[in-house]
Amino acid sequence: MPGAGGQLPSDDELLRRHVAGDSEAFGELFRRHRDRLWAVALRTVCDPDEAADALQDAMVSAFRRAADFRGDSAVTTWLHRIVVNASLDRLRHKAVHPVTSADDEHALQALAAPDPARASDTRMDVDAALRVLPPQQRAALVLVDMLGFPVADAAAILGISAGTVKSRCARARARLLPYVAHLRGNRSASESVSPAQGGDG
Repeated sequence: MPGAGGQLPSDDELLRRHVAGDSEAFGELFRRHRDRLWAVALRTVCDPDEAADALQDAMVSAFRRAADFRGDSAVTTWLHRIVVNASLDRLRHKAVHPVTSADDEHALQALAAPDPARASDTRMDVDAALRVLPPQQRAALVLVDMLGFPVADAAAILGISAGTVKSRCARARARLLPYVAHLRGNRSASESVSPAQGGDG
């Protein structure tokens, strides 16, 4: 749905069109940012089914609350904030605590003495390690270290100060270090845990 001059409409324009009754605008806005929103949900709840539910809850909420958006932040920041909140709500609702299950314990034991042949399992290793983090630390780490958001943008998404974001990330990194230190020498591993290029928050 091109805007004036054939250019793609901005996020703000799409949200305004949605509020004004354009039946296609919100869907276009979601498609534009779907991959990053899904990544936030998945990494925060560490479960594909729960992440899908969280993302659906978030998008329903954003769809209904679009008229309340005041432009105090970028539309993408607003969308990510709703996804993070929905993800944390899912964790609270399911009473998921930052402790590891038997399966996670097994995975983490393997991480402590990694087999080089398991390089292809890096993504699974990272997921297992993330589960040991308290949800609030996990959310901060996912935004800053895995998705490449600047600290200021992560703070806006999470509704906390930049200093708190830095503190949570530092504690999360320290907690994860024993489990993921072996990944540093693996190029494919580093690519899978390094911040995303750029940032649209």
